[in-house]
Amino acid sequence: MTTVPGGFTLGSYLVHRLEEAGVGHVFGVPGDYVLDFLDQITHSSLCWVGTCNELNAGYAADGYARLHGLGVAVVTYDVGGFSILNAVAGAYAEMVPLVVVSGAPPALRRQTGAMVHHLTSDYRLQFDIFRKVTVDAAMLIDPQTAPDEIDRVLAACLTHKRPVYLELPMDMAQIACRAPQPLVLLPPPASDPEALAECVAEAARCLNAARHPVVLAGVELPRFGLAEAALRMIEKVELPYATMVSSKSALPELHPQFIGLYQGGLSRDDVRQEIESADCVLALGVWMTDLDTGGFSVKIEPGQLISANNGSVRIGFHRYPGVRLTDFLAALEPALTPRTFTDSHPRQPMRMKSCFDSQPEAPLTVRRFFTRLDSFLNDDMILLVEPGDAVCAAPDLYIEEPENFIAQAYYLSIGYCTPAALGVSLARPHKRAVVLTGDGAFQMTAQEVSTFLRQNCPAIFFVLNNRGYMIERKLHADGLYNDIGNWQYSRLPDVFGAGAVTRRVTTEGELEEALTAALTERHKFIFIELCVPDGDCSVALDALGEKFRAMSAQKR
Repeated sequence: MTTVPGGFTLGSYLVHRLEEAGVGHVFGVPGDYVLDFLDQITHSSLCWVGTCNELNAGYAADGYARLHGLGVAVVTYDVGGFSILNAVAGAYAEMVPLVVVSGAPPALRRQTGAMVHHLTSDYRLQFDIFRKVTVDAAMLIDPQTAPDEIDRVLAACLTHKRPVYLELPMDMAQIACRAPQPLVLLPPPASDPEALAECVAEAARCLNAARHPVVLAGVELPRFGLAEAALRMIEKVELPYATMVSSKSALPELHPQFIGLYQGGLSRDDVRQEIESADCVLALGVWMTDLDTGGFSVKIEPGQLISANNGSVRIGFHRYPGVRLTDFLAALEPALTPRTFTDSHPRQPMRMKSCFDSQPEAPLTVRRFFTRLDSFLNDDMILLVEPGDAVCAAPDLYIEEPENFIAQAYYLSIGYCTPAALGVSLARPHKRAVVLTGDGAFQMTAQEVSTFLRQNCPAIFFVLNNRGYMIERKLHADGLYNDIGNWQYSRLPDVFGAGAVTRRVTTEGELEEALTAALTERHKFIFIELCVPDGDCSVALDALGEKFRAMSAQKR
């Protein structure tokens, strides 16, 4: 089949569908098997963002998708595909809608089994591997069926909020195909009506009879666009609510009914007591992961827990499969009896951001930095925290507005935040990405700073330089494997390109100067190296380390 002038090719068809889905930016790395498709991207409304490697492209598309609703990464075959694989696995674990398009050897070469470059062992290996970490995948090798496969795969990505994979052989991108028809997004299976009715009736009985109920808002609320519906119900019924690390800022923290962040035994005492003494806990879209539960230290009686996730609701010891979270929320709200929160719920006043009394000559410490950071952050910033000390200390940071906090709090792949912040910056250009990372994590993906400069993204980077993998040092007896090279971090932006403001901070006075520069130079990339003493870390990481070492000792 040949191309038709003015008609659609497989490549232009896919580009059209991505444009329809509202995608504005595509991340990736070129390679010969995908160059024809990249030509079609660059001649479309899509903005091509070349990253330094494929793994970073995946992380950037992940960060973009969390705020924009869909992220896209384009790579070449095997050498690019396997490089991005870890990012795709993370997106699958964390329910992020990510589209991976991989170029591939010509379809005719597949038929002969030719030993082409980048091939590992056989022509199905990459496809078969990606099927394990995606919700749907397709090889676009037949122009008659490929448009339908593209539509099916994209619909699965948008419906299930998980990554998908499309493999496009280099000789297929310019092949003619049918014109797009209206894209039909098949709705997910409806909840079983009888199960839904019985489930909602039991949940309403429990909540209406409870004297001190509380809501735990989980990560599935923002993933499925249900945060507003959940907040509407919470406000109508006047229930107190808490979030978890993975869902921090899913609902606003600047709200009279917000009580704090719950992380099992690592929670603030007042939050822990309120959650664990409640006579009914409504957990909406909560994942009971090890980090969110403070090392599985949650003490909530199963008989007092209503756990509603997308596809299943458990009330005490009763399970209702086939009930969607969307339907459950919609049906539960009118079944609940409103109560008066302010009269029946004595509590401490909302914790506001504390003032920071800088001691200019004092050496900078991690704990003092986090205290200062809390008062520095504002509603125009989106904070991304790296796995390590940053994600451990993040629960105590006060994020007033929803969507202003991002952490890969389940998959926990270090190096995620630097490229993810690139995607966040492009998805929310009216806000400023703030990255909090350790030196070990930063070394994983540091080269992507160059793309921030190329794209004129005015992000703010804080790199905690404590000369190694601090979280590993705290979780286990220290070893030489936790040592890393001590880069001159503050000089890197000058190597990557012009236009950055850099600071190396060793004292509280220097920190104040750096923060002033960050707020003054609003349209520039800001890079701040935080030099802290060896072994220094946050209170939260110290607590986590003690708990982890105690658990390990018990096992031995």
